[in-house]
Amino acid sequence: MVDSLSFNCPRCDALAEAEFYGPCPTCVASLRLVGGVAMEVSEVAYDPKMNVTPNFVATKD
Repeated sequence: MVDSLSFNCPRCDALAEAEFYGPCPTCVASLRLVGGVAMEVSEVAYDPKMNVTPNFVATKD
C-alpha cells in the first residue's frame, strides 16, 4: 500500500491527507454536486458570415 501524502488542498487550502495530490474530500463532494446539474442545449442552424465563400474547387465545373 502507498503511504498517504500530507498537503494543502489546492482549492480551499485546508490540510489534507490522500494517496494522490488533489482536492480534499470535502471539496470533491461539493464539486460533484456542481457537476451533476444537467442543462438543455438547443440546436442552432449554421448561418455563415458574409465573408465566407464556398470552396472554389467544389464549385468548378
